[in-house]
Amino acid sequence: MTETLTREALTAADRCDRCGAAAVVRAVLPTGGELLFCGHHANKHSERLGELAATIEDTRGEAAVVADAR
Repeated sequence: MTETLTREALTAADRCDRCGAAAVVRAVLPTGGELLFCGHHANKHSERLGELAATIEDTRGEAAVVADAR
């Protein structure tokens, strides 16, 4: 049986591992670890993440979901 692991969607509670801003990019490393980045730090580290063959989940440009406070 083939098992597929899925990761939770990024939420407003997810923070950039470098600066604490809202995370919009998840980088999953081949070893299984993951890093979360704001747009600025995702751009800054994109070349190295590519060298590491990281899988990138980029949520920039997706519609924001606003929680109903009722």
